[in-house]
Amino acid sequence: MTLSANEYLKRILLSPVYDVALRTDLTRLTSLSAALGNDIYLKREDQQPVKSFKLRGAYNKLSSLTQAQLQAGVVAASAGNHAQGVAYSARVKKIQATIVMPETTPDIKVEAVRRFGGEYAHVLLYGTSFDQAKDEALRLAEVNGYTMVAPFDDEDVIVGQGTIGRELLEQLPDLDILFIAVGGGGLAAGISVYLKQLRPELKIIAVESDESACLQAALLAGEPVPLSSVGIFADGVAVKTIGVEPFRLCQQYVDEVITVTTDEICAAIKDIFDDTRVIAEPAGALSVAGIRKYLNEHTLEGKKIGGILCGANINFHTLRYVSERCELGEQKEAVFAVKIPEHTGAFKQFCEMLGGRTITEFNYRYASDGEAHIFVGIKLRFGKEEYRQLERELTTSGYQCFDLSENEMAKLHVRYMVGGRPPSLLNEHIFSFEFPEYPGALMKFLDTLGENWNITLFHYRNHGAAEGLVLAGFDIPEGGRAEFDKHLAELGYLYTEQTANPAYQFFLSDLTSH
Repeated sequence: MTLSANEYLKRILLSPVYDVALRTDLTRLTSLSAALGNDIYLKREDQQPVKSFKLRGAYNKLSSLTQAQLQAGVVAASAGNHAQGVAYSARVKKIQATIVMPETTPDIKVEAVRRFGGEYAHVLLYGTSFDQAKDEALRLAEVNGYTMVAPFDDEDVIVGQGTIGRELLEQLPDLDILFIAVGGGGLAAGISVYLKQLRPELKIIAVESDESACLQAALLAGEPVPLSSVGIFADGVAVKTIGVEPFRLCQQYVDEVITVTTDEICAAIKDIFDDTRVIAEPAGALSVAGIRKYLNEHTLEGKKIGGILCGANINFHTLRYVSERCELGEQKEAVFAVKIPEHTGAFKQFCEMLGGRTITEFNYRYASDGEAHIFVGIKLRFGKEEYRQLERELTTSGYQCFDLSENEMAKLHVRYMVGGRPPSLLNEHIFSFEFPEYPGALMKFLDTLGENWNITLFHYRNHGAAEGLVLAGFDIPEGGRAEFDKHLAELGYLYTEQTANPAYQFFLSDLTSH
């Protein structure tokens, strides 16, 4: 039977989560508040023992079980924060928990689960995706009589997450707008069903990654619907289908949904660090990314605005990627391509055109006797309008420019590859691939591709994520494309053809194809 709003309210007020969870701080972000002209507050769920809010829902779920269920044990499928919350709760309750994690899970997360759970948590690595791990967890629950502890689509889990709303109202009763990250929806559902009953005038805005906007898709369809794919950067919210019960509550109590890009999330991680010296995980910074985007698009002043730092379990190696992308997200950097004439002094003349602007990246490539192609990054002091002014100046001076600041392939791959062209290869086709990242995965990927087609280009960079990203080129003879497409379909990797991508055409393609 579905819980009523009033029953949710009652259960949130009576939840035993404080046996393990902390009443986390609500920190005013001084620098961000000054920059955006409003009072910005951040609920610090990174202060929880497991560095995320997931402990609340997991412990509340275990506290709802009968003694017989506790003795039988629990099982959960997770590659991250939910797993740690369940393991920690199991140790406190002194019950056995089996945590099924994909084989692609970074070691740091596996070890954290083992550390939090101690002798009470058994980690089982299974499959190369969350869906495979979840199916195995469900099988174990059926065979062994375990109770499945779902990460978000569970009333008791939602109640546990809702205790954050209770604390927010005690800490800042006159909050005007609250931004909440959405993955499976349990956090937004629990907080909103509590707050809207006591402060119906409070505006609640859900924030999703534009690569995993399952709530937005469900609202458009009128019911939860699966996304065809989800992005890999903000892995804490990389959910294909929002939970049924979270959707019911979000549909009723959330006022608005916005999406943010990877670059905007990276900028938010930097915003949080600048004010708190805490490094949020990408999903944990989602609400701040939403705050910055919303206030840049709406004229608001003096409002009290809240966000939730819902997790700080970031893979250290991901920081390299974040640092590269955050200034693009803040619109403090632009990257673009330019054609310049190939003659003595041309390079100097172009640099003079840039004036006193700070160059963040400069890649030069000789293209022919007549022209050269360059990839440039510049630091912006006044946002994109400053770049538009530079673009006008360059165009007036006869330079041909291409803004690549929003071109994902250019930012992820091509900026590191400028300088390579085949001398004469007319049948080159370019593809981007995603594949599960684990020891030996790259070699397996290469072996699986086979040797039927000559590889003409290959770029791979490990960002410490659960998925590997590859850009590859192939020499496909005329009339051989059908056989090649058949081979790709059999491989089972997620791929996209990039042959028409202007970043490839400009820097890497065969000159005769222009």
